[in-house]
Amino acid sequence: MAGRAPSVKAAGWKLLDRVVARAAPDGVFSNPWCTDSGGTVAYRPDFATLSRLLGVPLHLRAATQTGVPALALDVWLAYEMRRSGFDRDAVWPRATPPRVLPVPLARLIDSLQGDERRQMCERLGGTNPPKNVAPSQAVVLGKNYTKQVDVVMSNWQTGPELMISTKRMDSSFGKNAPNRIEEAYGDAKNLRSRHPLAALGFFFGIRSTVFEDAPAVGAWLVDLMRKLGEEDDAYHSVCLLPMEYDDDRIEDEAGQEATRAAGEAGLEPLDQSSGRATATADEVGDLDAVIAQFPGVRIREELVPPDLRVAVFLQGVVERVLRVSPVTLHAEARRRRSEPRNLISPSAE
Repeated sequence: MAGRAPSVKAAGWKLLDRVVARAAPDGVFSNPWCTDSGGTVAYRPDFATLSRLLGVPLHLRAATQTGVPALALDVWLAYEMRRSGFDRDAVWPRATPPRVLPVPLARLIDSLQGDERRQMCERLGGTNPPKNVAPSQAVVLGKNYTKQVDVVMSNWQTGPELMISTKRMDSSFGKNAPNRIEEAYGDAKNLRSRHPLAALGFFFGIRSTVFEDAPAVGAWLVDLMRKLGEEDDAYHSVCLLPMEYDDDRIEDEAGQEATRAAGEAGLEPLDQSSGRATATADEVGDLDAVIAQFPGVRIREELVPPDLRVAVFLQGVVERVLRVSPVTLHAEARRRRSEPRNLISPSAE
């Protein structure tokens, strides 16, 4: 009897991991900091990798409830934090399973060899790992309730130093946008009240058609996103990312509420990813050849004001972490910031 086919999410992880591995061969990350001809230091996002990651859910025709469309944003932001020089094991989701794992445990695994290491990895990465040791999602206690946070940098010694909430919307803008913004306000106040020094970010990916099909909603979102970044007790950095692609491959947000509710309650979400993809993780074969055939995704930053763009967002959260932490921490991130690359043009990759 044939084994159960991998889920859409399993296929998604395999492709997402391969895209990131190609962007950072042998675990070597490019320095995101650069200087222009005038000597101004700025953050230079890797938009080429972002576009490829956004192509994964399109290629798989992954519905929103599989988690893959939003996961593409999470994986890219975690990748950018590693490019910044932060401890790769402290940034979640991790680049390898388990996706959430305390740094000391990751160091323990690295110190093991042979069967001992294999058994530990199988135990933590299996279908039934020890409870709360290697969860599939990062859940953080806020002032009044626990909250599933999409991208986190944390350690037992420091607690959460960076928390980024991501949202993605590909359709039903008028119906769903108000709910997402309302949730963002509450989440920010809940998390920041308990973790006032942590860098707090809100990253909203939205299909660029909102500015054509519902321009009033697009203008309203821009206004509200700006206000989210101006509140004293809300987010330190906010970003509105317009994504342009040609075909309608991602479904609406049906089923997302159940996953969100489970995460915020500190529970493992139900497996909603049992639908089949056009190419599963075992069927993709040559991953690089598959990636080369991804549908194109264009980043339309010119549709939003400069203060809501990606480079400003990433520079804001990284510099916030460095500014409020002791100079003895994050040595590699500080070195990269102080040794920017020289570029003739400040244009993004």
